[in-house]
Parts: sequence; C-alpha cells; structure tokens
Amino acid sequence: MAALPSTRRGRPGITIVDVLSNPREGEVLIYRFVTFLLFVLAILVGTHFYFWLRLVRETHLPLPYRTWATVACVALAGSVPLSLMAPRLMPRSWAAVAAWPGYIWLGLMLLLFAALVATDALRLIFAAAKMASGRPPLDPATRVLLARHAAIAIVVVVVVAGTASIYQALRAPLVNEIHIALPRLPPALEGTTIVQLSDLHIGATKSRGFAKDIVRRTMALAPDLIVITGDLIEGRFGSVRADARPLVGLQAPLGVFMVTGNHEYYSGVHEWLPEFRRLGIRVLRNERVVVDAEKGGGLELAGIDDWNGASVEPGEGPDLGRALAGRDPGRPLILLSHQPRAIFAAARAGVGLVLSGHTHAGQIWPFSYLVRLQQPFLEGLHRVAGTQLYVSPGTGYWGPPMRLGTRAEITRITLVSLAS
Repeated sequence: MAALPSTRRGRPGITIVDVLSNPREGEVLIYRFVTFLLFVLAILVGTHFYFWLRLVRETHLPLPYRTWATVACVALAGSVPLSLMAPRLMPRSWAAVAAWPGYIWLGLMLLLFAALVATDALRLIFAAAKMASGRPPLDPATRVLLARHAAIAIVVVVVVAGTASIYQALRAPLVNEIHIALPRLPPALEGTTIVQLSDLHIGATKSRGFAKDIVRRTMALAPDLIVITGDLIEGRFGSVRADARPLVGLQAPLGVFMVTGNHEYYSGVHEWLPEFRRLGIRVLRNERVVVDAEKGGGLELAGIDDWNGASVEPGEGPDLGRALAGRDPGRPLILLSHQPRAIFAAARAGVGLVLSGHTHAGQIWPFSYLVRLQQPFLEGLHRVAGTQLYVSPGTGYWGPPMRLGTRAEITRITLVSLAS
C-alpha cells in the first residue's frame, strides 16, 4: 500500500487505509502534498516558459524546429518531478532509470537559468546605455540574428559546464586531512583520528557500488572514530535498503555514530532508524555519549536531530539543551549537527567543536550564493566565539549528479591539544 509522509511520532508512514480511517489527518496530509506540488509545478512551468521565450520565440525558430523545441520544453519540465519522486515511489530498478535523465536536466536547467538571467542583465545594461547615448534601436532582423547567436553561445556554455560538473561529481571524493585543536583534550587522546562522512544520499543515482567504495576508502584511513553528519540515504526504505547494506563495513575502535539529516525525515526516518542500528551505526538523537573514557576521562560526543524534523514529525527536531544536559565541563565536547546553523547555540553552550554538512558547498555554482542565505557557512573550518565549526562539502551529492566549483570529500580530522 502506498505510504504518505508520517505526521505521528514513532510511525514509519501513514497508508491510504489510515487516511480513510482518519479523514482529518488525511485532509492535512493531502493539503500539504497538494500545496508543495503546486509550488514546484509553478516554478517549473515558469522557468520552462522563460526558456521557451528566450530560446524559441525570441530566436524565431522556423517550423518544424519550433514545434520540436516546444515539445522538448514540456517533456523536460515533466522529467524533473518524476525524478524527485522516483526514489520514493518506484522499485529500485525503475527509480534509477527514471531519476538519471531528470536529475541531469535539473542541473542543466539551473545552469541555463543562471546563464539566461546573466545575459538578460547585460542586455538591460546595454539597452540603457544605448538609450542614454541617443542611438537608434536595432532593426528586427538584426535583433533576431543576435538572439540566435546568443542562444547558441549560451547552450554551448551550459553543455560544456554541465559536462564538466558531471565529471566532477562522479569522481571519487578526495581525502581532506585537517588538524583541529580541541579545548580540554587530554594528552592521552592527542592524535585521535575522526573520519567525517556527510550527505552521501545513497539512493537512485548512488547505489550499492558507491556505498562499497566509500566504505573501502574510509576503512583505508584506519580512523579511531567515524561520524556521519546526516543525509546518509535518499529514498524509501524498501527501495534503498539493499544499497545501504555495505555500510555495515564501517567499523572503528571508538564506534560509528550519526545524526539525522533532513532527507532521513523525507525518506521515513522511523523505518530507517532500526536499519541504521542493524548496520552498526548509532544514531545520536538529542543525546550525548562518552567515548574512550579510559583515556584521561574520555571525549564527549553529542548529536542533535535535524532542524527540519519538526516539520515532518511534530514533536521532533533539535534539542541542544537535552543533548548537553548533565555534561562534564572538564571533558572535550564535539557536537554533530547536520546543519551548520547550530553553531550559534553551540557557541553559547561552550561546545568545543561542531561537525556539520548539509550545504554541499553550494554544489553547483552560482547557487552557492543562495545557500548562504540559509546557512552561515558553506564549507571548511570556522570559529564563532570559542567554538570551532567544520562544514563538510559532502561525500556525495543531492539530485543532479553535478558539482561545479565544488568537490566531494571524506574528511579525516586529527585532534590535537591547544598547546600543540
């Protein structure tokens, strides 16, 4: 039976039977789904109509090319929602086939939109300059010729940039070695190594082979501790479970820990939580543990749920106060938070280090500037007051198999004392 997103804590999903037996709950779910769907469709229709105006109508394409281009715009617009829903609605083999074309077009669509907007901005500047100089406007034939040349140039640039970004996304993640000085680190824990993985998004376009490769590369680094800062999977449990099974190979002397990301919630978090435990991964849900307590009192590791949790599962979400309740101020403390915006509350609470992901470093330039509107930092090591923050650019990618101006990474952190 098809499942709708859960609105009840502890339940993996709500089936059509539940909706029929609880009309009020069904109305809420249907309203949310229809609202979101209409919002996405409005953006897609508007964007592709803009493409049609600039690349088809303005260039005066002759028949039958005009008809073909129009049909292509409609088909490409439809491929995007199909790709987004495929991992959650289709069997694994079908989802992969449906997802790849639409996801690639989604990335190209973003690049094309940015290129056209930039071109239109330049056109406005030139038009204003021409009006100020008193020069006469171009004749219609010249305008059409320039529009056609501009369209060809834009399409070529987008295809080249898209091809380069696909190559970059499908490359193996680099290993980024960093040293972080952690306050109150006991001498016995000096040199402790942590491998941080983030945003793998194992699902339709990143399957079992991708997971096996990440496990192999991680274990080759021989970490003392492995942490996963959210968005481990992408898709419904029954479809993606087999792809995630190689993660059982992640093992470290001090344990393997993770926190939920927004996509764990979108994918049915309460179905996935028992599976993560079966894979040997402990999910820290607004809680704290002590690792390696035998060495100088140990290291405290805390984790909070994702910020989007409450919007999907009422009553859930991050609770830093609960995670840090009863902490030992004499121990070093590392906080796992999927989203970097936790840094400010963490700094007020005196956390030594926050490890985050979520941003993908913007993934596809120039959309990194939009991510900065939501998150305070995109990637790398930062400091707020006395608290450090490391934001991973992600070990995988979301949606479009593309990275432009960014690179996926596996982060290997070596802890050192402030005196080192």
